[in-house]
Amino acid sequence: MSAGDTQPTQPIPGEWAIAEAPAPRRRHRVWPWIVGFVIVIGLAVVAWFAAEALAKNLVTKTIRDEVVTQLSLPADQDVDVEVAGAVIPQLIAGSFGEITVASDDVVVDSFSGDVVVTATDVPIRGGELGGATATVTLDEDQVRQLMSTVDGFPADSLGFAAPDLTMQTELSLFGIAVPVGVSLTPSAVDGQLVLSPSSLQVAGATVTASGLQQQFGAVADAVLRDWPVCLAQYIPAGMTLTDVAVDGDVLVADFDIDGGIISDPALQATGTCG
Repeated sequence: MSAGDTQPTQPIPGEWAIAEAPAPRRRHRVWPWIVGFVIVIGLAVVAWFAAEALAKNLVTKTIRDEVVTQLSLPADQDVDVEVAGAVIPQLIAGSFGEITVASDDVVVDSFSGDVVVTATDVPIRGGELGGATATVTLDEDQVRQLMSTVDGFPADSLGFAAPDLTMQTELSLFGIAVPVGVSLTPSAVDGQLVLSPSSLQVAGATVTASGLQQQFGAVADAVLRDWPVCLAQYIPAGMTLTDVAVDGDVLVADFDIDGGIISDPALQATGTCG
């Protein structure tokens, strides 16, 4: 055995020793917080829509009940109310941007029709509407019923031939009753519905107004006249007829509504005929 084999093994100096690795830092897991945040957002959205639905139902029911009460409609009258946009922000702001109310077969005295009213900038706590319009649609029976209130008009003979209405009457010539057909064009004149003769048929043959006068004399005036229909007696004073037209088999009348009608009793009262 050599001398080198008998030498004791020396320890490795401290500075040569491999340093012990530090303990790894705990990583905070972020994804549970993200998931929790998403869940909270989802619940908030669900709660918002639940509250929104409840608020919209309450608002539409309140408007519907008020319409039925103010117009003295039957308790079971179908009244559709649509509030545009989210209701809760509009309640907070104090006004609704747009509300549409529609109902079919609304009866007011002798006047009836399908009604659609659209109002904008509707205040919740008082004030005037930003604007409002109404469209009233009448079928043949409803127009006939309306025209039956006009003295001398042969309402039973009324018909539709777009863009006109028609009526049938008779004129006497040497004691003989001669059938006369008249096409009537509807228009809005100073807030009134006016039916004006546009074409004439005598015994099925088309004639002019002057030809009818030559044939029947002053008797023809009963046919050649305009037929004004005062609608003011059926509607609030704050409504004004602006346009009327025959569309297929219905008569469509458009109205402007004064913004002050929601607070002014004079505008809410039924109008009068001059």
